[in-house]
Amino acid sequence: MTNTDTPRPNVIVMVLAFGGIVVSLMQTLVIPLIPKLPALLGSSPGDTTWVITATLLASAVATPVVGRLGDMYGKRRMLLISLGLLVTGSVIAAFSDTLPPMVIGRALQGLAAGVIPLGISIMRDELPAERLGSATAVMSASLGVGGALGLPAAALLAERADWHLLFWIAAILGVVVTGLVVACVPESAVRSGGRFDMVGALGLSVALVCLLLAISKGADWEWTSGRTLGLFGAAVVVLLLWGWWELRTAQPLVDLRTTARRQVLLTNLTSIVFAFAMFAMSLVLPQILQLPTATGYGLGQSLLATGLVLVPSGLVMMATAPLSARVSRARGPKVTLMLGALIVAIGYGLGVVLMSAVWQLVIVSALIGAGIGFAYGAMPALIMSAVPVSETAAANSLNTLMRAIGTSVSSAVAGVILAHLTISFGPAKVPSHDGFRLIMGLGSGTALLAVLIAAFIPGMRSRSKPATADAHRGEVATAVS
Repeated sequence: MTNTDTPRPNVIVMVLAFGGIVVSLMQTLVIPLIPKLPALLGSSPGDTTWVITATLLASAVATPVVGRLGDMYGKRRMLLISLGLLVTGSVIAAFSDTLPPMVIGRALQGLAAGVIPLGISIMRDELPAERLGSATAVMSASLGVGGALGLPAAALLAERADWHLLFWIAAILGVVVTGLVVACVPESAVRSGGRFDMVGALGLSVALVCLLLAISKGADWEWTSGRTLGLFGAAVVVLLLWGWWELRTAQPLVDLRTTARRQVLLTNLTSIVFAFAMFAMSLVLPQILQLPTATGYGLGQSLLATGLVLVPSGLVMMATAPLSARVSRARGPKVTLMLGALIVAIGYGLGVVLMSAVWQLVIVSALIGAGIGFAYGAMPALIMSAVPVSETAAANSLNTLMRAIGTSVSSAVAGVILAHLTISFGPAKVPSHDGFRLIMGLGSGTALLAVLIAAFIPGMRSRSKPATADAHRGEVATAVS
């Protein structure tokens, strides 16, 4: 089906955005269960962290691979396969009462992470050029919306129902999205074809697993331990060998020459730094809200109340997505990205001094959410305007991976800070007020760094570009069909 006979573009956008929200829910689904997992699964606290780590590693490995396969064999096809893995993983987790099947189920859920970049790429193939900016902004913002809405919903269910119900609901939502995709989303005729780069996929997967495993487990294993340093070293060596291979193979998994283009490279670098800043909010606000008031700075809120405080950030994120598209049309996505990062910097700056009441944290989180909505809406536009149509899914997937690396580094850095800046509270030690302020300050500083990097991205191209891109898309579709 080509762009001219694709029905109901609004329906396509809603279905794909709903799919993005469902997939992003998987990131916050188990947060209310983390303190209870050792007892629920009969395992140690250290081992149960694999419930989180497995999802992180699986999503990092799957995202670039699924994106490339989508470009080659059909984005809708890979979208349906990803949703099928999500449903399968959710069902396995729903039946789990021990750690091994739970880790397997969570890993399968992580393999569905490619849904958002695939959805953005489908939009580029199927929607009219004038609709593309706002649609991709909404799709990109769905990542934050799902995370913000998922925490209170999961907390409510975990407190008042059998915890297995969380995963049954995830499976049902996955089935619903799958049915909607089958009924409403056409398969694009834009495909690159060719041979899949299995060596490149294996090399990148090994490098990412080594890197992210070292980052996520470094605090538990000690940063200077042989295991942690060995993983970092292995990641560097494998990445160098992988890059050598990708530059010499005829049909690489990632076209490094395209990735090295100034606009793509700087957008991806900005994504890493910005994701570092973005994730700091998720690490600081819940802890401040839940720490006892006896600490002098904790607000003593329940997990459900904590989740509700974060809901406005997700709603604001979605509300600003269309505004992000308008600014991009008027001034270019580079300006939108810089504006979003600046708003995030201001939000964290306020957070350094405004964290003594619930309403203050609502304002801080909503302001940061607005900045994320602006920036996340601009990133796909910058990427897609700089890569061939036949590489859209792979390029968007790589950008999504850059964000994941940024959030992983943010988590590790914040963990180190909060582990070293503590106060004694009864028999235990808890993160200090200064530790939280330092992380908020780092969030503001890294957001400003993102503004600086984005300033070097090439400016807005000719306004005739959308028509040119749309014509090129039609030519490719005709050639393929």
